[in-house]
Amino acid sequence: MARSNGGIIGKTNQSSFGKCTVTSVTATGDLTTQPGTRLAETLVIAGGGGGGKARGGGGGAGGMIRCTEVSVSGNTSYPIVIGAGGSGRSGGTFDNRPAADANGNNTTAFDLIAIAGGGGSSNISTPAAGAPGGSGGGGAGQCGSTGGTGTACQGNDGGSGDLPEGGPERGGGGGGAGSAGVPRAPGPTESNGGNGLANSITGSPVTYAGGGGGGAPGSGGCGGAGGPGGGGAGGNYPGSGSGGAGTAGTANLGGGGGGGSFVSSNPLTPGSGANGGSGIVVVKELSKASGVWSLTSQRIALSNGTWPKLTLQPFSADYLIVGGGASGGNNVGGGGGAGGYRSLSLTTCSATTYPVVVGGGGSASGNNGSPSSINSNIAAGGGAGGCAAPEAGSAGGSGGGGGHNSRPGGAGNTPPVSPPQGNSGGTGHVFGVNNARGGGGGGGSGSGAPGSTTGAGGAGSQWLNCSYYAGGGGGGSIGPPPGGAGGTGGGGAGGQGTTGTAGTVNTGGGGGAGGTSPSPGGAGGSGIVIVRSPSATDGYISVTPGTNTVSTTPCGVVVATFTVSGCYVVADEL
Repeated sequence: MARSNGGIIGKTNQSSFGKCTVTSVTATGDLTTQPGTRLAETLVIAGGGGGGKARGGGGGAGGMIRCTEVSVSGNTSYPIVIGAGGSGRSGGTFDNRPAADANGNNTTAFDLIAIAGGGGSSNISTPAAGAPGGSGGGGAGQCGSTGGTGTACQGNDGGSGDLPEGGPERGGGGGGAGSAGVPRAPGPTESNGGNGLANSITGSPVTYAGGGGGGAPGSGGCGGAGGPGGGGAGGNYPGSGSGGAGTAGTANLGGGGGGGSFVSSNPLTPGSGANGGSGIVVVKELSKASGVWSLTSQRIALSNGTWPKLTLQPFSADYLIVGGGASGGNNVGGGGGAGGYRSLSLTTCSATTYPVVVGGGGSASGNNGSPSSINSNIAAGGGAGGCAAPEAGSAGGSGGGGGHNSRPGGAGNTPPVSPPQGNSGGTGHVFGVNNARGGGGGGGSGSGAPGSTTGAGGAGSQWLNCSYYAGGGGGGSIGPPPGGAGGTGGGGAGGQGTTGTAGTVNTGGGGGAGGTSPSPGGAGGSGIVIVRSPSATDGYISVTPGTNTVSTTPCGVVVATFTVSGCYVVADEL
């Protein structure tokens, strides 16, 4: 098309002249953009859930949405709604407690909706699970309530409370944006709220959306710690009088409120759950050139040898490396360990080609997976599940489960890296004559279960794309107990007198173990490598071979996905 400026040339991007103005909105109202703004980076946090009472579960954090580029109009007023935190369940009396909704409230901006945090469950005669939300609320103690479910890409699940006589009877921690709430289980982090996530949109890192800690039991001890990012702590056992109240979530961080505690000597006055923290919206109005220039001026520059080039600026990228999962053992063997799971960051400043290796899954039965790698960082292959009675599970990224007859599981995080790339496999078990089950293979975020309980594979880990990877394989069974379930993230189920299920391709999941002889174990799933870079890298990134892909998310993030070995290529200019 004819143009008065002599034509256009160059990569077409939307211009925006927002002067990188940063505005934090802490109360409901309107935000007016700068006249030249066309693009904005946006952080949206919902209100956190309130904590439950009487060994109450911690409140779930408000949902967290991060979008690197949202299209807007200049000099325009946009309505912003900031979600309030949910109300903690008040102490009242043990037998007559108000049941006010403890969920937080949604935060909305630019058609983005961050989901309210779920309220924590209270210890009542007919307990309910922690409420679902951006992140789920924790389950109450003593009654064994389960945690509420989190919203994909915004938060995580709440932790479960303790069962009667199962221990200190604490409530579970509320989920956070960065990790699930911690269930009531022995250990230094029991009942803690889930971790929040840090974001630097304001110019310095701030952690948002931590889960609330679970309330303490009636027999002594402390409540769970609040998750980093504004999560409130669970109430402590006070020794006498009324139960200890939880701590409120921090305002404008979207943290969950802490659950209230309990006092066995005075059960009529349980401790109150605390309120969740309110949400926030942070907007950074971006400045970006269009990349469109006069054709006439560029012809003159070309003839003079001074034609400008688009040069890639230094950038940081997030990348995921998952090793190949191992196969499960045969003949009532242990589940295959998941491939190592490593989430890291990469900084590059010039044209570079990175070789990428995607590890294969171990072939059936009882074979280790192969490692995956990029940029000299390696995720180990999973450790093989033990075959039949004599074999222990092998060590690997996550360890394989042990064969039945009490064979131990293999160690995870082998070779050791920080943070750990996996977990150990479970121990096999013999219940009696013609009744046995192998241990589950370890997963990216949890160990394999022993054959004496469920023989399930360890849970995998959720990455930035909201998908799960590196689930462990389930142990095989003679029966009547079934074979162990595969761990979330591609783990295969163990067979009950049948062949084990294979791990899912390109998840690094471990294969399920075989049941009664001669049932073989399932193969492990192959690994994967994913690199996420900012929108400024669009057009500069390519991959080989063509089986691998480069795509762009609605928020402008450039995603390179490797399902087979190849190269990640960064050009320094267009």
